[in-house]
Amino acid sequence: MSTPASSTTPMSTPASPAAPTPAAPGALPLIGHALQLARRPLPFMTSLREHGSVVRIRIGPTPAFVVTDPALTRKVLVTDSAHFVKGGKIIDALRMFFGDGLATVADGETHLRNRRLIQPMFNKAHIADRGAAMIGQVRDVVTAWPADVPRDVYADMNEVALSAFLVALFGANLPEHLEGEFVTLMPEIMKGAIRQTILPPWITRLPLPANRAHADRVAQLRTLIDQAIDHHADRSPGPAPSADTVSADARRCPHAAARTKDQGGLFTTLLTAEDPLTRQQLQDEAITLLTGAIETTGTTLAWTLYEITQSDEIQRRLREELTAACGDRPLRYDDIAQLPYARQVLQETIRKYGPAWMVTRTAARDIDLGGHRIPEGADIVWSPYLHQHDTRYFPDPDTFDPDRWTAERAPAARGSFLAFGDGRRKCIGENFAWAELQIILASILQTWPSFTLTSPAPLARRPSSPSSRTP
Repeated sequence: MSTPASSTTPMSTPASPAAPTPAAPGALPLIGHALQLARRPLPFMTSLREHGSVVRIRIGPTPAFVVTDPALTRKVLVTDSAHFVKGGKIIDALRMFFGDGLATVADGETHLRNRRLIQPMFNKAHIADRGAAMIGQVRDVVTAWPADVPRDVYADMNEVALSAFLVALFGANLPEHLEGEFVTLMPEIMKGAIRQTILPPWITRLPLPANRAHADRVAQLRTLIDQAIDHHADRSPGPAPSADTVSADARRCPHAAARTKDQGGLFTTLLTAEDPLTRQQLQDEAITLLTGAIETTGTTLAWTLYEITQSDEIQRRLREELTAACGDRPLRYDDIAQLPYARQVLQETIRKYGPAWMVTRTAARDIDLGGHRIPEGADIVWSPYLHQHDTRYFPDPDTFDPDRWTAERAPAARGSFLAFGDGRRKCIGENFAWAELQIILASILQTWPSFTLTSPAPLARRPSSPSSRTP
């Protein structure tokens, strides 16, 4: 394991002359490495490791510094996080369309206040309260799939993940037409968001049809979220209150508050907060939660089902574990704690195929990173995918091996597993993500005693999901 050159040097000690930061080859005029990031992002990011622990790329005309050493990435996220703040091209692009939700808001008082407000939504007890509703919703979706009909597993997994999350977020009584519109809209928004983050800013600002369509979809999403918020308010007695008065009305009427808690979901925590968010802030947080929950979950599940179809042994162990936990009865929320091998399979899927392949921070001042001088304001890029394919931590990284995550072997690899980030900006929804993934995987295995792959999945490394089909 490499050690950052500056890790034992006090901040007040003059730094040694910085080493020249190697530049990645293949940059084009005006667009830099944007074409490679758009067409072959994962091979490109993986190739950077051979050039050094910090490598300079260009996104359009703007330079960015890619950290290829997980030890240096932990320095950015944890030990020196005060000097590497939330920001960079990806965050700026997402903020333009998604606002200042928890994932995009700058470091400071607003972030701390909103994180404290949202944190209770994702503690284990609160998630458990929504467990039965999520299991019921997932079961309804997966049992509705017709037998012997080929299906697009990526689309199905995104739909079931979104359906489960909407129940957890807004409650089981969300009108069907709203749920259907969310299911239709979110995949297109995610595609647009990815496009906006990898293209040069001057292209994303042009009045191109793709840019206008993305902006229109985000505006439509905000309208849907408003309708979901109003649906909560309409269940309270009296006239529908504004978002700024929902919490006060709920506190004045304990029975209404109790009904909201019973019928609502995790989002009720925000609607009934002592210091309520504005309507704009509620929209921003809902968008952040939706975009953070769907693409990662759907992609992970699609690749998990692909890997299951490639190994009779993995499928046998999963089904035997599920039978031992549940017998012949349907899944209950408490059962997921008895499914450690299922979690190993999911964690190995996230390691091998994790969709988080490019994340950015901004240097708050001139600073040394692994012997390289990073100028103030520069983008710092780190890649969970890159770290999770580092052979120093994951031997034979292209092999799917759930037993990497046994109690005996996992500690050696955890330092390079950064799918949920680390430090003060670590993903707040990690506990929820594991619960949702295990519920959906277990429900599919219970509902479908067998399923097969009817079309080959692309094995090229890319941030999209496989085109395998099930059941």
